[in-house]
Amino acid sequence: QVQLVESGGGLAQPGASLRLSCAASGRTFNLSTMAWFRQAPGKEREFVARVKMVEGTTLHASAVYGRFSISRGSGENTIYLQMNSLKFADTAVYYCAADSGPSPVPTNEPRRYAYWGQGTQVTVSS
Repeated sequence: QVQLVESGGGLAQPGASLRLSCAASGRTFNLSTMAWFRQAPGKEREFVARVKMVEGTTLHASAVYGRFSISRGSGENTIYLQMNSLKFADTAVYYCAADSGPSPVPTNEPRRYAYWGQGTQVTVSS
């Protein structure tokens, strides 16, 4: 099992920045990809960004491209989401996700990920 713990959410004004963190623990030796998803009230969970844990390559959703940046931490199995130029539409619960190894399922699909954090609320409001 893998446990994911997120932190860093909160309230921000439009145009401001927030940084989310996610630390994975437990049986992490098979982790291939970690990602961020978000879910706004009444909407489906949507992909935000992912990072390949060995290669370090990243992918960002078009809705956040150029504003958000996913990265790996210097420590093992920690990822971050730097969110800049926040918009009202970014308000959601943000979830960290981790897979259980290489998979043919695309990395932007929730079904790829076996492990999920509890979620952290991000609210953008003036």
